[in-house]
Amino acid sequence: LKIRMEKEDLKIVNRGLEDEMELSGYRLCRWKLVLVGLGGLCTGGFLFLLLYWMPEWCVKATCTRSAVRDADVALLQTDPSQSLKLLSLLFFRGLEDLSMTCSSVHSKHSAGLNKNQQEYRRFFFGLNEIDVKVPSLFKLLIKEVLNPFYIFQLFSVILWCTDEYYYYAMAIVIMSVISIATSLYTIKKQYVMLHDMVAAHSTVRVTVCRGENALSTDLVPGDVIVIPSNGIIMPCDAVLICGTCIVNESMLTGESVPVTKTDLPNPQQDIKGGDGDAIYSTEEHKRHTLFCGTNIIQTRYYTGEMVKAVVVRTGFSTAKGQLIRSILYPKPTDFKLYRDAYLFLLCLVAVASIVFVYSLVMKIINQEPVKEIIVKSLDIITITVPPALPAAMTAGIVYAQRRLRKVGIFSISPQRINICGQLNLVCFDKTGTLTEDGLDMWGIQRVEDGRFHHSEEKADDKSLVTTKFVSCMAACHSLTKIEGQLSGDPLDLKMFEATGWVSGHIYEFRYGHIWGFTYCLLFCVLQASYMIGIVRQFSFSSALQRMSVVVRQIGERRMDAYLKGAPEVVASLCKKETGQSKISLL
Repeated sequence: LKIRMEKEDLKIVNRGLEDEMELSGYRLCRWKLVLVGLGGLCTGGFLFLLLYWMPEWCVKATCTRSAVRDADVALLQTDPSQSLKLLSLLFFRGLEDLSMTCSSVHSKHSAGLNKNQQEYRRFFFGLNEIDVKVPSLFKLLIKEVLNPFYIFQLFSVILWCTDEYYYYAMAIVIMSVISIATSLYTIKKQYVMLHDMVAAHSTVRVTVCRGENALSTDLVPGDVIVIPSNGIIMPCDAVLICGTCIVNESMLTGESVPVTKTDLPNPQQDIKGGDGDAIYSTEEHKRHTLFCGTNIIQTRYYTGEMVKAVVVRTGFSTAKGQLIRSILYPKPTDFKLYRDAYLFLLCLVAVASIVFVYSLVMKIINQEPVKEIIVKSLDIITITVPPALPAAMTAGIVYAQRRLRKVGIFSISPQRINICGQLNLVCFDKTGTLTEDGLDMWGIQRVEDGRFHHSEEKADDKSLVTTKFVSCMAACHSLTKIEGQLSGDPLDLKMFEATGWVSGHIYEFRYGHIWGFTYCLLFCVLQASYMIGIVRQFSFSSALQRMSVVVRQIGERRMDAYLKGAPEVVASLCKKETGQSKISLL
């Protein structure tokens, strides 16, 4: 019955996700707390230290198992092989399903919030800020000196002083004090630096659709903000509902090439529906989501409309907040190096225990004084396990931190630096690290009337520049002009340069008498009268393995659509009579 109750009380958090955890509830037990207090006094505080090092033992020694809904303390276990974390539980009224479809983003949230709604949500979600708490020196000191190695070192120093072995004891104390002080200074400084770096982007004024400017800290999910034309550092995660943005996401992804973000599809304006009715997700719809901390370089808008976005996440729930949280609270490591190190220490302790017992027995047989028996027997343990080890390791870590700081790398978890000592190989997957930075175009091979032409080296030949194929090369891309220079994917850039076309300015025109559009004009250098305007761009999707654009040739009444992508994907969309079966022969 007890086993069954424990299984029923066990809850699974984030089931099926990478950070799946088991949650069990406990209630504080008074008589257990009294027993633990007495045990700590009787052992000179050693029991308190043991429970501090082992949170699971602390919970089971001071609490009794209970249902999660009645618990005072929760025990979270991310993996059976990982340690458990102690958390305090606070229960709130359950929430309804907050998921929303893409259509509801446009229909229900595009108008923004009124004052009452905004105040209620601010009370519920809190301020939109990523507040990195800088721990006090006292707290950092306690955390550092309560390390088991330093406690053992303190025990060794006291024992040596009892044996009048002062010089070595003082040398160890001085080395440890210097190492701890240096380590505390470095960690404190990097906490302050992280706090200042995060705070620098946390308080900016934004325009909300209530006809006023507001501090970014007052934003709540559901607010509609206006993205200024001169750009902004995003203070929250928001989904675009109108307009296009050129965004530098290097802070989050490390990708140096700016990306284009388009507005979220609205199925109510889409004749065929498309994927607009899908549940909105920041991961699946990241092409339409502006992430916190990223830099908006440029905005584009439709005639008469501002570039607007709906706030979806604030504070530590944003992409930037999750990044900061992973820095502050890194996942526990379970390297074989650590296991081997602890196993080695256990072997040393086992050997020392055997020698300790042998020495104790022999000294008792020889009827030596009690003080001599205790001091000399315990001295064997301090020799077997080197007490200078933590001080030496701290000194090495501090020196490594200084070297890293010189190249702009900071760490608030310096113990992990030692792990790098076992690395033999580092691999990079970004262009320009393992591969060359530049790309060259070998040539083109067109297909017309169901057959392939011979390969042609130059796409800017006078006979080709106005063909549909070269027009597709010139128009179907995600390049953008930033301060007069084309920027974007290196492959797109090389392909566009090969066409000999020129990207012009952004213009406006009216098609028929129904829609107003904004387009980027492309000029053919060899045929000045041949111009194409990019009306709408559908950015590349890794799920679809393709991208497309809607264009209009200046002087024509029709619009064309160009598409490019993986060969097998493009072939699946082509008619059979156009020669798609021959693609595999190329």
